[in-house]
Amino acid sequence: MHPTRLDGGQLANLHTFLAVARRLSFAAAADELCLTPSAVSHRIARLERSLRLRLFQRLTRGIRLTADGERIFAALEKSMAELDAALYPEADAEPSGRVALHAHPSIAQCWLAPRLAALADRHPRIDLDIRTGNGDADFRGGRADLALYYADGHFPGLVSHKLMDEEMAPVCSPAYAERHGLATDPARLRDCRLLHDAQAWRQAAHDAEWTLWARRHGGESLLPPRGLTLDRSDLCLAAAVGHAGVAIARRKLAQPLLDSGQLTLPLGAFEPVERYAYYLVHPKLGPMPSRLRAVIDWLQQSAAG
Repeated sequence: MHPTRLDGGQLANLHTFLAVARRLSFAAAADELCLTPSAVSHRIARLERSLRLRLFQRLTRGIRLTADGERIFAALEKSMAELDAALYPEADAEPSGRVALHAHPSIAQCWLAPRLAALADRHPRIDLDIRTGNGDADFRGGRADLALYYADGHFPGLVSHKLMDEEMAPVCSPAYAERHGLATDPARLRDCRLLHDAQAWRQAAHDAEWTLWARRHGGESLLPPRGLTLDRSDLCLAAAVGHAGVAIARRKLAQPLLDSGQLTLPLGAFEPVERYAYYLVHPKLGPMPSRLRAVIDWLQQSAAG
């Protein structure tokens, strides 16, 4: 016996499912829908019974989509975008809908977030949903449409667009540079404390950026044994501003702090990073949705500007 055909009640329950699947939270979906979490949970349970499918795994600290849930979520996301285009044909020139963007935290904090107002002004009907993390994006079931990485450009099975190159240099606060005499004697770096980004790129060693810099400047014997390790480049910069030590800065992230005088370049100017750059990545698509094309175009123009 096949499940009953969709009716008005099931369509309402599917709408509830879409809200829960986007946020993986009954409570967040309840806030969006102006319902109680209990009402949301009951709607999902009714939908699962009527479809004879299990849509979510209930975990100790949350929920996640099952394989059937992922499949239905992807279909609903696509259908909602197509319905929106059908309902508002006059808006063909104005892309609309949700774009889920996964970004590494440092580029999201230091470069992307300050530019978001420009995207909202240009494409007011695009709902950009940004999630950050040092890991890889989950492109299954609409969880991510795009990813913004600092990486070596190797993304098997995915499409990538090089967004912008990067440059690197040691930075510290002016007070730290003066206290340790770095401006007059670069060899005194051996007496300093290094700040390490342990997640500079995928599978990076905790001291990978400093090792890369040292190999250009006479070898790893230049580097002191003391250090602090963090897992984000922007946290290393914040620690450097607070006089904790010397960090390797990426110019795209650190330039505002240099312009304001909070950081200085005690050991020379920025130099190009040869192997690593910023990339936009997404799965292979058929016709690219206009909302996704609009976000990619905007990010490329912002990077070039």
